[in-house]
Amino acid sequence: QVQLVESGGGLVQPGNSLRLSCADSGNTFSGAQLAWFRQAPGNEREFVAVIQWSDRGGTFAYYADSVKGRFAISRDSAKNTFYLQMNNLKPEDTAIYYCAGSPQWDTSYFIPGLYNYWGQGTQVTVSS
Repeated sequence: QVQLVESGGGLVQPGNSLRLSCADSGNTFSGAQLAWFRQAPGNEREFVAVIQWSDRGGTFAYYADSVKGRFAISRDSAKNTFYLQMNNLKPEDTAIYYCAGSPQWDTSYFIPGLYNYWGQGTQVTVSS
C-alpha cells in the first residue's frame, strides 16, 4: 500500500515560518507529480504548490498566486520525502494542508481529482 504522511504543522505567529514534510511511508511511490493543497473551514480545497518531473529529466515547480514568493516546494529523493517551506506566514494561510501525488503529471495540476494518493492532512494555524 502507498501512504503519504504529512508532518510539521502547528501554531505560529504571522511572519514566522514552518516547514511541512510529506513522507511515503511505504517507500513504494515515486510520483511524477507531487503537490500541496490546503482547505480552510467552509472553503474548497485549494491548490498551493506542485513539483513535477518530466521524462527528459527536467524539474518544474508551480505555485498559487497567493503563495508565490513565500512558499517553496522541494523533494529529497533519498529520503522519499517532499517539503513545503512556508515563509512570512499570514493568517489567511490557516488551513489543513494535504500532500498529494500522482504517477502522471499534467498541466492541470491544480485540480484535486487528478491525484491518486493523499496524506491525512496537517493543521497550520497562523494567529497572533
